[in-house]
Formats: sequence, structure tokens, C-alpha cells
Amino acid sequence: MKLRLYQLALLAAVLGGWHVLTSPTLLPPIYFSNANQAAFFFGEPIKVGQRIVDWFVTGDILIHLGVTLFETLMAFALGTLGGLGVGMWLALSPTAAAVLDPYIKALNSMPRVILAPIFSVWFGLGVWSKVALGFTLVFFIVFFNVYQGVREVSPNVLASARMLGASQRQLLRHVYLPSAMSWVFSSLHTSVGLAFVGAVVGEYLGSARGVGYLILQAEGTFDINTVFAGILVLTGFALFLDALVSVLEKRLMKWQPRGGETEKV
Repeated sequence: MKLRLYQLALLAAVLGGWHVLTSPTLLPPIYFSNANQAAFFFGEPIKVGQRIVDWFVTGDILIHLGVTLFETLMAFALGTLGGLGVGMWLALSPTAAAVLDPYIKALNSMPRVILAPIFSVWFGLGVWSKVALGFTLVFFIVFFNVYQGVREVSPNVLASARMLGASQRQLLRHVYLPSAMSWVFSSLHTSVGLAFVGAVVGEYLGSARGVGYLILQAEGTFDINTVFAGILVLTGFALFLDALVSVLEKRLMKWQPRGGETEKV
């Protein structure tokens, strides 16, 4: 409870400082012009909040938000499944991993945002070009974590399981997957934000719907309050998805000791 109070106090301080520094009526006359300039560049929190409320009251943002969330969720789901499957396969297939290693490193080192125009040509300006871009961002994060998690399975655990007669399928289910899951969930918290990045960047480069499209239109008219409103809406939903991942992690990782837990003697 005390931690939450500190967090809320910090948020209130940030919003209060933002409001004071961009409101001419709350500063001495000498600062009026500076405050007006600050409001132009950084927006005003009250107007940003009003814009968000208006969006949801009128429903103007719902179609755009639905498109962006669909793109994000599809990229997140497909990238996670792809990274999990390929990571498990290569971790258990040293020969294939050795053959594909330079190509995987080359693809990972590529600035994948530059693929957005190519995906627009391949998949059109609809949602799937954004999903494809988000997929490339999520896939490698999950892949490398799964690959590392499987490779770090204790040889003693594997030897013990084999001595007890575990088949390859049983090893996969009861040894390899549990070992990789902590790495997977660690990557998923990062992947949520990257899935949003893929969706919004794709909308920037070509779309007629989406929150990224709204932000782009607002930037074209120098409407900084709408820009910040769009950013805050995306941030809020990214935090919500991250919270869902945390809930799922707690349910599936009950066996893993939590930080701060100690054995009682």
C-alpha cells in the first residue's frame, strides 16, 4: 500500500509540474511567453485529458483503437508462437542451429523498421503489413530467450529424467518447457511494447485507421495535445496488456520461488 502511495504521489507531482509549467496563469508575468511556448511544444495536461475523455465519450477513437489493438495482439501472438517454436527447434537441433546461426544473426542485426515499406508492398496498406512488422520485432526477442532457456537446462536434470525413462516428448513437456518459461515471460514483457511499436510505425507509413494514424494527422496540424493524448492511450493499453502477461505468469509459474521469499528454518 505504501509503495502504491509513493507511485501515485510521483505521478501527481509530474502532472502537477507539467500543468504549472505550461499554464501562464500560474506563473509570474515574466514567464508568460515561456509558458505559452512550453504549452505549444509540450501540450497542456488538462486539454490532453479532455481530448481523451472526448474520444471515448463520442466513440471517435474506438474504431482506430480497435484496429491498433488487433494489429498489436496479432503481432504479439504470432511473434510469440513463432519465437517459441523456432527457439525450441534450434535449441534441440545443434546442426540446424549451426547452419542457420549467421543468417539469424544477420536478420536480427537488421533495423527491422526499414522493412515497413516492403511489407506495405507485399501485404498492402491494411492491417497485415502492420502485423508483419510487429511480428519481426516480437519474434527475435522471444526466440533468443527461448533458445537460451532451453540450452541452459541442467544436464543433471536431463540425465535424471532419462534414467527414469522419460521419452523425448516427456522431456520437452516436463523439462525443456518449464526451463524456458521463465525466459519466455521475461521476453513477453518487452514484446508487448514492441508489438505496439510495429503497429504504430506501420500506421505512420501508410494507413487510414489506427491510433498511429490519428497521431500522424495531429502532428500535421501541430496539435500537440492530441499527439500526447494518443501516446497516453497507447501507453495505457500497453500497460494493461503487460499486466495481463504478469497475471498469466503468476498462474503458470507458481512453482518458481519469488524474489524476497526465503526458507524458514
